[in-house]
Amino acid sequence: MKLLSDSIQDNKPIKGQFAFGAPDPDKHVKLSDNHNPHLAWFGAPSGTKSYVLICVDPDAPSKPDDVNKEGRTVSASLPRSDFYHWVMVDIPVDVTEIDAGSCSHGVHARGKKHPPGPDGSRQGINDYTGWFKGNPDMEGVYHGYDGPCPPWNDALPHRYRFTLYATDLERCPVEGEFSAPRALAAIKGHVLAEASLTGVYTLNPEVKI
Repeated sequence: MKLLSDSIQDNKPIKGQFAFGAPDPDKHVKLSDNHNPHLAWFGAPSGTKSYVLICVDPDAPSKPDDVNKEGRTVSASLPRSDFYHWVMVDIPVDVTEIDAGSCSHGVHARGKKHPPGPDGSRQGINDYTGWFKGNPDMEGVYHGYDGPCPPWNDALPHRYRFTLYATDLERCPVEGEFSAPRALAAIKGHVLAEASLTGVYTLNPEVKI
């Protein structure tokens, strides 16, 4: 199985159009277009009944001490953790493409309630739900895709890995406001094939990618 994109080249920089945050010379970061990227795939094995799509940043700082702090830098040597940007389950087997901007268009303070997607699909919550907890302007439940917005003072460029899973499940056994880890646990033992592509993004003007 192969995953392709007109929006993202594998291991190349992601355009700001597909990010949650863009560089700003005065405030370090500003809200961006936050479009989901175009994705297309082919070569799913026989027996595939639905797809699951997940986007994860494996380079999120494991400790927040220096994140977005003036005069400080998030060290590239700091241990990293996963930050999930998108989880979609029950993508019908006859769907083989998602258009750019069709599932996310702009930043929605407090999160998108009912993000659009392929008929029959369901979208879970991403990790901005926890990130914005306690923020009076942004706190909410963030469903669907919300793109890159790494710390503007991070010395490490972040990778954003989009993975499509072909499963033998007609319906993924998750309900309610499910997360990407819950979806991954639910499809364990049911994945027939998977394919990934990775984009790279930074808000730190001193980091070259």
